[in-house]
Amino acid sequence: MKKEIKAYFTKHPSIKIKPRELAKKLNAREAHLYEKMKVVLFGLYKEKFLDREGKRYFLYSDDKQKNFTGIVQIIDEGKYGFVVLKNSNIKDVFVAERNLGTALNGDHVEVELFDKHSGKNREGRIVKVIERKYKEVVGKLIKSNSTSFVIPDQPDFHRDIYIAKNNLKGAKNGDKVLVGDIVWNDRSTNPEGVIKDKFGKAGSYEAELMNVAREFNLNYKFPPKVISQANKTSAGISQEEIKNRLDLRKKVVFTIDPDDAKDYDDAVSVEELKNGNLSIGIHIADVAHYVDEGSPIYKEAYKRANSVYLVGSVIPMLPEKLSNNICSLVPNEDRLTFSVIVEMTKRAKIVGYKISKSIINSKRRYTYNEVQEILENKSGEFFDELNLLNQIAVILRNKRMKVGSINFHTPEVNFTLDEKGVPIEIKIKEVKDSHKLVEEFMLLANQIVAKHMSSRTKDVSPMVYRVHDLPDEEKLKEFASFVKSLGYSFNPGAANNSKEFQRLLSEVEGREDDALINEVAIRSMAKAVYSSDNIGHYGLGFKYYTHFTSPIRRFPDLIVHKLLLNNIKGNQPGYNKNQLENMCEHCSAQERNAINAERLSIKLKQIEYLKNKIGEEFTAVISGITNFGIFVELRETLSEGLIRLRDIKDDYYLFDEKQYAIVGSETGKRYRLGDKIEVKLIRVDESKREIDFTLLN
Repeated sequence: MKKEIKAYFTKHPSIKIKPRELAKKLNAREAHLYEKMKVVLFGLYKEKFLDREGKRYFLYSDDKQKNFTGIVQIIDEGKYGFVVLKNSNIKDVFVAERNLGTALNGDHVEVELFDKHSGKNREGRIVKVIERKYKEVVGKLIKSNSTSFVIPDQPDFHRDIYIAKNNLKGAKNGDKVLVGDIVWNDRSTNPEGVIKDKFGKAGSYEAELMNVAREFNLNYKFPPKVISQANKTSAGISQEEIKNRLDLRKKVVFTIDPDDAKDYDDAVSVEELKNGNLSIGIHIADVAHYVDEGSPIYKEAYKRANSVYLVGSVIPMLPEKLSNNICSLVPNEDRLTFSVIVEMTKRAKIVGYKISKSIINSKRRYTYNEVQEILENKSGEFFDELNLLNQIAVILRNKRMKVGSINFHTPEVNFTLDEKGVPIEIKIKEVKDSHKLVEEFMLLANQIVAKHMSSRTKDVSPMVYRVHDLPDEEKLKEFASFVKSLGYSFNPGAANNSKEFQRLLSEVEGREDDALINEVAIRSMAKAVYSSDNIGHYGLGFKYYTHFTSPIRRFPDLIVHKLLLNNIKGNQPGYNKNQLENMCEHCSAQERNAINAERLSIKLKQIEYLKNKIGEEFTAVISGITNFGIFVELRETLSEGLIRLRDIKDDYYLFDEKQYAIVGSETGKRYRLGDKIEVKLIRVDESKREIDFTLLN
């Protein structure tokens, strides 16, 4: 809510408004939301972001203040920068190269404003680096004669780091290394550092994995205390424990996962009842049974908040003994679970549900491909159960679409690696009915748990929700303008109802610009996050939604299990609202961090795959346009690269921002966002993480 309030006042800098009026503007009329809003308003007043007269709040004026703190964004390898101020209504402060001092991109700095300024931004100089963004840096060691430098892998760390001879710690020329104790006090010299760790030769699979992990502060290794506790955890299940659970071991239960999955945290079942209805079970690994609050495993899981899936490797949230063994729903082994058992008609109308601790014994570990083959061939082990589940999943999906769920089509890539981790093939993943089958029942369970807890905990006990806010108005207008340039209509005023997005995406499905429009649509959306306040999930069209179905790889799911169990037992929740909100913010931040790490891992493998294909020709789609070039995405591998305007020789091209195009000044030739073009690969720079193409006539 704080973000929305700040955005509102920034957008309306001259407004003076009472809390009640603001609540109407922000759709925060419900009592608990209104009370929270008043607390946030007062906090912003104390932070001097807002001022007030009587009951009316308005933007605080910074006219007399000279020094501010914020985060510096370095542009064009240090040629200039901007400081994004904290708790201020002043627009980003421009800092010329000579006034950057020893600041690096992302540093927390103090900036002094100049009295005079020209242009739309205030100008200033950085007087102090308060905190470095990078405490440690990964890079390649280059030794030349008696001098050694590390070239950082992070593109925004724009200075090489000098390493004194006594700080090399045995590292050799060409090694991928970790540098710490970085000191930079004089802009006329290079930063200095000490080598803390060595990962092997730069370019090797292990070195590059460690590189990504370090860049995003991901820890491959678990602390000794965590490993020790995991090793002491017993897989044995006592008769007393079984007595207190719903015993489903004789039921036909199975898992459906990707071919390369190591942990299985969800299973499904279906059976026909005597009354003609169906009993559908969604059975989730009972991780909470093995992970006590405050234990070393719990603390480390919270710190990580999720598993991170890099190309060819995973950094798990839980130690392997739990994630791949004790908690994993492997076939033919008794496993503790938390089950949501739903009674529904054969038209997927929910009659009732039961949530219970349970014990299962999975009868089969299926892959998506195996299930797809059984469904297509109409035969195979447990065909009747799979076919019935698939029929219900189709109905659930259709119902979901009718209430406004947005069906994004976002292609993903799959890599085939050789024994050294080198990519030898990249394919676009195919989404089949078997994937959709599992997805629908996980969505159903998450929805039921959220609604169940909401109906029992309002104003009494806190809960973790997965929420997705309405899109920003300005972003919607930009999106409408973008799709209009491609010949489609989109009404931003109607987009509060997600069906407007749904209509457009259905219209473009299967067309050449399908993937591009989906990608830009996603960028126009708010990000889904975890919150202790339920505002619903815009993208799914759900009033109630949480994450319950993946506790092996997501910490919020583990917390939801604990909250749910306490609720069922009638116990206190174990967490107060402030604790939960802090957890939600941490888990949301860690999720974004994991997504960025996964994206970089994919990009690096795409670069590695293409480096031996210089001179080859590809079909591509224009995915971005700037004043210095056009970004293109290869259709076969989803690899993105740049065609620089200076490399287009047939004309002098100008950037037309309104039309999302570049236009030849003499010929009038036009290249627009979404156009399909033929390109040639001319350069791959692994150190800068860049791919360059040129246009083919």
